[in-house]
Amino acid sequence: MPTDITSILIGALILCVIILATLVIRLEIKLKRFLVAKGAVSIDDSLTKLSSDTKELQTFRTELESYLKTVEKRLRRSVQSIHTIRFNPFKGTGSGGNQSFATAFMNEDGDGVVISSLYSREHVSVFSKPVKKSASEYELTVEEKTALTEAKKTL
Repeated sequence: MPTDITSILIGALILCVIILATLVIRLEIKLKRFLVAKGAVSIDDSLTKLSSDTKELQTFRTELESYLKTVEKRLRRSVQSIHTIRFNPFKGTGSGGNQSFATAFMNEDGDGVVISSLYSREHVSVFSKPVKKSASEYELTVEEKTALTEAKKTL
């Protein structure tokens, strides 16, 4: 009787060892598939490649952040709002029609320029007035003020 129990225990232990060995082999195969990169011979090679890839990504991210900061600065200085008003400066005399205009060009900070043109049959005059913080140190006409006000609305 004791030999029957012993042989059963030995058989159960052998079965457990076989099951555990199978599980370990399957786990190792899955781990190699998961960790070993293409062209790598071992897990160490794979981890080294992953580490270098991570460093490359960090370098790229740093460069990209720097580039985006530069782009953001340039974008803030670029023209972001334009508005044009056409008008007749001679009000009903028949000269000029609605060929005259005032156009405001502004960036995000409200800096820019107002360009206006007065058209008549004899000549065309063009004026330019700088704008800082949505205002000009030069006196603006009604049309120039309107163009500036409308341009501010779209910022």
